[in-house]
Amino acid sequence: MAAEEAPKLSELLERGWRELQEVEASNEPLNSRQLQDKVKGGLTLLEEAKRGADQLQLFSRNEELEEVASADLKFFLLPALLATLTLKLNTPSKRMDQLQAARIYFMDFLRSCKDYNVGTFHLPQPREDSRTEEDTEQAVPAPTQPNLIAMATHRQAKIERYKQKMEVEKRLVSIAGLVQSGNAEDEQVREFYLLQIKKWISTSLDEVESIDHEMELLKSRETMKQTGESSQPRRQPRPAMKPFMLIRDSAQAKVFGAGYPSLPTMTVDDWYRQHQRHGVLPDQGVPQRAVDHDAEEEQKAEQEKKVEEEDETSLQKARDWDEWKDTHRRGYGNRQNMG
Repeated sequence: MAAEEAPKLSELLERGWRELQEVEASNEPLNSRQLQDKVKGGLTLLEEAKRGADQLQLFSRNEELEEVASADLKFFLLPALLATLTLKLNTPSKRMDQLQAARIYFMDFLRSCKDYNVGTFHLPQPREDSRTEEDTEQAVPAPTQPNLIAMATHRQAKIERYKQKMEVEKRLVSIAGLVQSGNAEDEQVREFYLLQIKKWISTSLDEVESIDHEMELLKSRETMKQTGESSQPRRQPRPAMKPFMLIRDSAQAKVFGAGYPSLPTMTVDDWYRQHQRHGVLPDQGVPQRAVDHDAEEEQKAEQEKKVEEEDETSLQKARDWDEWKDTHRRGYGNRQNMG
């Protein structure tokens, strides 16, 4: 089944796969230039390999798994490897497109495994915006409302899938050296790639679930952003206020007004009423808590009365002092140092 181009396709697949392994093993940040170059280079290699595999039509729904050559089994992994590298691209502005592309790759891989009866699993529920008649027949129906039994079953399935994946990885370690050295027999090569396919089935199912969650979050965030921008009312500019002197009462207004004829004066009560008419007080439109206002008002009244009395006393003393200075010269009555 493999043609003359098969060795070249194998080399492309192995090089692209190696790039993915190096990215996953690296301790550098994923958004570093070096890792992103590896991601893009691996994608280029695997995309070229996939185009060649599609042209050769290595797989068909009309054949059984036993009819596929052992050397060709590794090409099953192309869509899964492409999907994983696509998720590692660091382009926030294109994240939704990357998620959609990765999901398509994963679903392509899972459908191929389903067609050849590799492993036992259910295809993930297709998304509403990409559902086809074939998907509707094969996919597990999603519950219309939360179901505790379904949630528990789903959790148990993930646990079992994780255990199987760990077991598969242990078996892979035992024969990976033989296959990579080229000394493995055909049966060992076939077992190695079948184990790899089963491992990636488990990985793909988990990744599709994560992709669906992330896509929902991105859509919700975009919807909230658009809704917030459209519903936010425009604030009317407040009218500019002329400068003035804020004093306590009308008595002070007369005193200070005489000294500053060009600067208008305003009492606290006048200032409050003016701002209340314009609706710019901090508490306007905000419901007040139910409190006992009688005691508070009484206390405020007493404080204001006390302040007014002190102000009138201070003002009278100041006036008396001014009148006394008008009728007495400076130093009057100071006879302490005179002989």
